[in-house]
Amino acid sequence: MYPMHLAHLTALILTLGLLWPVGPPPPEILRGWQPPAGPYAPGHRGVDLAAPPGTEVLAPVEGTVSFAGPVGGRGVLTLTLPGTGSPPLRTTFSPVTPLVPKGDRVPAGTPVARVAPGPHCAESCLHWGLLRGDTYLNPLLLTRRAPSRLLPLG
Repeated sequence: MYPMHLAHLTALILTLGLLWPVGPPPPEILRGWQPPAGPYAPGHRGVDLAAPPGTEVLAPVEGTVSFAGPVGGRGVLTLTLPGTGSPPLRTTFSPVTPLVPKGDRVPAGTPVARVAPGPHCAESCLHWGLLRGDTYLNPLLLTRRAPSRLLPLG
């Protein structure tokens, strides 16, 4: 496990004030995060957000573009998030057409890519991932969501 405890990671994410990469309003989640049992096991290493081709993808937080180009025939953009520990958090987007080159530092809310057509989803979508090193995390940790509330029965 990495030196940063999960509680510290959660506190860090809450202070970053991250945005959804597409929207507003927050997009429909077409497929959620399903962590694999191991590095080569099946799973869904991110979330799929409903987004038609051409939709702008926004940097959810300030970051540095650490990759912008094709991987396996589809466009990918990766942002490395400063001040998020060692190794730093990285968030990924695909299939996209990058709008910014590798090495650019971008503030939160900056358009960094456009959703490209691709076979990942039955409907057009943006696949959004989050990693620390080689460990995949749930990118929904990066969003602000309303607190849960218990409602009375009946």
